[in-house]
Amino acid sequence: MTRRLRRSRPAALAATAGIALALTAASAQPAAAYAAPDTGAACTAFSSGASAVAQRAVEAACAQRGVWYSWGGGHGSTPGASYGYYDGQTPASRNDGERKGFDCSGLMRYAYYMATGSDILNTNSGGQYRSSRATARFSAAQGTAPLLPGDLMFWGDGSIHHVAMYLGNGKMVEAQQSGTKIGVSPVRTGGDYAGAIRIGGTPGTPTPPTGGGGSGGSGNSGGKAFKTWGSSVRTRTSPNTDAAVVDHFTGPTNITVTCQKHAQRITADGYTNDAWSRLSNGSWITNIYIQGPAWLDGVPDCGGSSTGSGGSGGSGGSGGKAFKTWGTSVRTRTSPNTSAAVVDHFTGPTNITVTCQKHAQRITADGYTNDAWSRLSNGSWITNIYIQGPAWLDGVPTCS
Repeated sequence: MTRRLRRSRPAALAATAGIALALTAASAQPAAAYAAPDTGAACTAFSSGASAVAQRAVEAACAQRGVWYSWGGGHGSTPGASYGYYDGQTPASRNDGERKGFDCSGLMRYAYYMATGSDILNTNSGGQYRSSRATARFSAAQGTAPLLPGDLMFWGDGSIHHVAMYLGNGKMVEAQQSGTKIGVSPVRTGGDYAGAIRIGGTPGTPTPPTGGGGSGGSGNSGGKAFKTWGSSVRTRTSPNTDAAVVDHFTGPTNITVTCQKHAQRITADGYTNDAWSRLSNGSWITNIYIQGPAWLDGVPDCGGSSTGSGGSGGSGGSGGKAFKTWGTSVRTRTSPNTSAAVVDHFTGPTNITVTCQKHAQRITADGYTNDAWSRLSNGSWITNIYIQGPAWLDGVPTCS
């Protein structure tokens, strides 16, 4: 969510470097400024013909009127509003780390999750545009004439950067850009409008998360209960202060810890520690803000890692962790740099095994910006942009 970070601006670099982008990153913000969405306008299906799933998706998206747009929001481990982060260039985005909400694709992901009970759009706007769940596609030249409520409309000239949901009667609901809130806008079919798709699926209800009470996942999750301290504590998508924010605890909060590991060493409020704990909702928190010893008693080391199978990226029993790439033209290289020699060329999603990751060349591709690269079990390197997961991969150590 494109980190991100990690996002922004479609990329000439992607074409020259032959790389494509990483998944849970957010989608790029609209390039042009428009009137802010109307948060008080009626929001419903204004015309008939929508499927039961599309009708539910409209209801779910409309229920978020008034919620902040937040860069990267909605791309947590489970669909739903989450804290975003600064996109690196838009002044209004500097406050997104304090705003719990959705970016454009995060809202669409959530709406269809609520409609189907399955996380069928867990990607950025570009990935949603290419979704295999599309049962019909409409060109920009067709305008809105063939569209039904619940259809997804996209913008981008060569690289998709925005998505909204059609409501009928020339209106749409969208998470438009930083500094605005989710609401209803007139449809925009000029400029770089790219067309629309119709999403298929069966109505369903999301499975309630295990445990209850407390956004950190406290409850009967199989972990161990603790309590945080401090007045402004954030959990993140990976054990690193550069990772996207998942939750923001304004005071002591009950949490459930499933395991802990040694990761980024940080200093805060007079304490220094490299121990981080993983909560039952998959987010991470530094042990500094958990009441108890620096290394928690009775909590296992996150340790171990899974391995995958197949794929020229070297998945298999290498002691690394299995992931999957996305994109249609992704290259691995001899070093973490787009100038390095190409080792492999993945023409589609591929299983890989990652042994470690590091911060190296900062690149922009398919609307995402990231400086994280992963070393595969065959010794080659791939930008994390094209690995499905957060900008800094969970459970993968830093290369020495």
